[in-house]
Amino acid sequence: MHDDRSLVEARLKRVLDERIRPAVYPEAVPMEVAVWTAPGEPVPVAEGLAAEPSPVSVGDRWGAPWGTSWFRVRGTVPAAWAGRTVEALLDLGFDENMPGFQCEGLVYRPDGTPVKGLNPRNQWVRVAERAEGGEDVRLHIEAASNPVLLDYHPFLPTPLGDKETAGSDPLYRIARMDLAVFDETVWQLVIDLEVLGELMAELPVEGSRRWEILRAVDRALDAVDLQDVNGTAAAARAELAGVLAEPAHPAAHRISAVGHAHIDSAWLWPLRETVRKVARTTSNMTALLEDEPEFVFTMSQAQQWAWVKEHRPEVWAKVVKAVAEGRFVPAGGMWVESDTNMPGSEAMARQFVHGKRFFLDEFGVENDEAWLPDTFGFAAGLPQIIKAAGSKWLLTQKISWSATNTFPHHTFDWEGIDGTRIFTHFPPVDTYNCSMKGSEIAHAERNFKDKGVARHSLAPTGWGDGGGGTTREMVAKAARLKDLNGSAAVKWEKPADFFAKAEAEYPNPPVWVGELYLELHRATLTSQAGTKQGNRRSEHLLREAELWAATAAVRSGFPYPYEELDRIWKTVLLHQFHDILPGSSIAWVHREARATYAKLAEELNGIIDAAQRALAGTGEQPLVFNSAPHTREGVPAGGASVPAVAGPTAVGARADGGFVLDNGLLRVEIDARGLVVSAYDIETGREAIAPGQAANLLQLHPDFPNQWDAWDVDAFYRNTGTDLTALDELTALQDASSVRVVRSFGASRVTQTLSLAAGSGRLDIETEVDWHETEKFLKLAFPFDVHAERYASETQFGHVYRPTHTNTSWEWAKFEACNHRFVHLEEPGWGVALVNDSTYGHDVTRTVRADDGGTTTTVRASLLRAPRFPDPETDQGVHRFHHALVPGAAIADAVREGYRVNLPERRIAGGGDVAPLVAVDNDAVVVTAVKLADDGSGDVVVRFHEARGGRATATLTAGFPVGGVRATDLLERPLADAPAPERTGGVVTVSLRPFELRTLRFTRG
Repeated sequence: MHDDRSLVEARLKRVLDERIRPAVYPEAVPMEVAVWTAPGEPVPVAEGLAAEPSPVSVGDRWGAPWGTSWFRVRGTVPAAWAGRTVEALLDLGFDENMPGFQCEGLVYRPDGTPVKGLNPRNQWVRVAERAEGGEDVRLHIEAASNPVLLDYHPFLPTPLGDKETAGSDPLYRIARMDLAVFDETVWQLVIDLEVLGELMAELPVEGSRRWEILRAVDRALDAVDLQDVNGTAAAARAELAGVLAEPAHPAAHRISAVGHAHIDSAWLWPLRETVRKVARTTSNMTALLEDEPEFVFTMSQAQQWAWVKEHRPEVWAKVVKAVAEGRFVPAGGMWVESDTNMPGSEAMARQFVHGKRFFLDEFGVENDEAWLPDTFGFAAGLPQIIKAAGSKWLLTQKISWSATNTFPHHTFDWEGIDGTRIFTHFPPVDTYNCSMKGSEIAHAERNFKDKGVARHSLAPTGWGDGGGGTTREMVAKAARLKDLNGSAAVKWEKPADFFAKAEAEYPNPPVWVGELYLELHRATLTSQAGTKQGNRRSEHLLREAELWAATAAVRSGFPYPYEELDRIWKTVLLHQFHDILPGSSIAWVHREARATYAKLAEELNGIIDAAQRALAGTGEQPLVFNSAPHTREGVPAGGASVPAVAGPTAVGARADGGFVLDNGLLRVEIDARGLVVSAYDIETGREAIAPGQAANLLQLHPDFPNQWDAWDVDAFYRNTGTDLTALDELTALQDASSVRVVRSFGASRVTQTLSLAAGSGRLDIETEVDWHETEKFLKLAFPFDVHAERYASETQFGHVYRPTHTNTSWEWAKFEACNHRFVHLEEPGWGVALVNDSTYGHDVTRTVRADDGGTTTTVRASLLRAPRFPDPETDQGVHRFHHALVPGAAIADAVREGYRVNLPERRIAGGGDVAPLVAVDNDAVVVTAVKLADDGSGDVVVRFHEARGGRATATLTAGFPVGGVRATDLLERPLADAPAPERTGGVVTVSLRPFELRTLRFTRG
């Protein structure tokens, strides 16, 4: 037989596009359209429905950027359509190639009942299943004219990312507002042909199945009368019935389809718009669930559920009903799908606390899975947190985006820094917006790395980001793929059902140890410094507020601010969403974030101040409150007293220009360029700075990645750079312990204060940058005379080690990585740390010196970037950073000094010392939270972990009468399998494994 594949395939494409798809709606009549434009921000639904609109026509322009227009559409079903299915086709000016990234709408009935969302690939509203003819149809559309920012030429700078700069010109043109007859037979034929055509393209040419499908398609197209598609569609479908009925191979891959709509809580739209995106999508999905009995939809991010409950009660009622029926499934057990690299220990824990508690309180649902399809890599401390929250599984898809190495597994155990293992799945379909295309299903099976030992994978199915979720077309395709020869077998299932099957069939999966590093989007550790500083400072202010409020509540009856702290925590957690904290959202989002963080800081400082004053009492003693987990200048951790006074620091002139700072512990030389050329540890006689090198060196690089401007920094940025050594000013300050350095470069200016406090083993570096560069990357470099094959970076509840070399592509790819409060390098017996108060990105490199053969290991903190998309003014303005260089530091010193720069002392005059509410006798055991239990019982909750990477035994002494102690999970629920803590009165003894996390709940006696 002659090979006519190309002929038949081309015929299929044209006939589908030009004849069969248009015949789905064979008859249509226009509707009457009117519109009212809301002034400013969106209005309540009742106001939009009551507003008096003005007439408009198809073809008219509408919608200023970020505006809201309320359309009213009216029509009458023709009498001739009696007995037929009728739908309204409402095209606001959609581009079908951009679901979720342009205008959207939510359709209401006149009484305010939500019907469904309108999206680029979901423009229909069912009016009548069997029309009687003559029905009056009246619908209202709340339409959002969100601008397209990620256009066909992506990553171009645009002012559209903020309503303050976006202008007012209309963005869209009304394309269609019709009542139309819906021919389900033709629609089903479209699905038949799409499924078979897409499957056919994925099958081997040599296989008989491909040719069977080709011949059936050819016969079906012969059966279609192109002048009477509607009259011949049934005959065409009959020609396809045989090939659609052939069952899948018994060994076919099994795909659990999960209805899904990944909605970024903010990204190319502000937070307020996400509230409406979620309402539109949940309206779509509750409607689809009513129509499709096998369909299952899942939604993560408790914050998004809470938004619907608060802002759209009419939609919430439908969601609650669908959840009760068991097919609208809460997932993930987190407040938002957060970044997991940068959030601190306690914040990462609270993501699960608040997320899981919301689903438990509202629905009685306990999530066993963490659901993070789009997060930009996963910190090695996360497995223990997932387990401590009472969960056991993780799903993500994002690691498939890595640009250098291909991850070797799709289903595996992920082991964290403490040894906790979490059963983890990466969907091999390689998308969290699966649309049930044949190419996607075939890719999932071909791509699956665990063939032969496992056969199940998951496919999150639906358009996200306001694209409307799963469509009826996707559901129809899945029905045909349920048991179809040549394809993987597809079945709608809940995430928990998938994980149970996958875990059961794969009892001994491979193990991946350490962080799941995304080899992409590395610049998200630096972009939008103001947002990152707001996050770090909010985390530490919350620690202080809980600590001092709990102490004051127990000691003096201070009213513990349960509701305020709950609200503030949820606000901070929201802003840890994986496009807010990483700095990859539009200008509007970050402008609001900075303002929000400022308000939270004011409120938290007020709580702290009130609690401390309640504890201090009346008097004139100069008390210092120590919020850190370590004793500081004689002030106990979590207590207050008069601090010890250290000796002086001397500032002298340096022979070759510059200054010398010396406090008897550390001697620092600052040369005439204002650079640190020596940091000498007097006690050990060890120099920290590499010979001939200079630290505190600002370096400026060009920064224009190939794509994803705010997200990416590409390795070639390091090919060129400028050392910023030109000096405007070098001055010794009057406090006799500090030197000021001022530099100018480009349009920017840097002022640094280098300080060596009395009795301190660290050099504090305060850096103020008035930043006005574009597409540049600013680093702060410290070349150390240290030979180390690995270095430590703080992460949640411990630290992670990374190599300093690039032996393999896996190591080379980590050319920018994340730290929390410290980076630490060590040779046996001596180390050095660089600590910070608000930066996360860094790089570490090593070279061997030609003159003496020694190794120089350089740590560079990433300070600022200036990408132009999606925020064209990223980071412009004044920024302040605090770093500290700690020569001679062991890991314990790095941990301590990291807390010191993030938790500055607070001074209040009072009547006497304040004893800690809970004291710990071993500095290796670090307390991350002291608080009252969330249930209002008055119990005291203490969370702590081993912080040095070794085993530790410690006693915790309660500074209040204790009635009992229980080990709990993160949600403060007793652990059924945990032995009772060893206790004598108010003293509890604990033994911890390396990095082990523990939560104890003390009942007050």
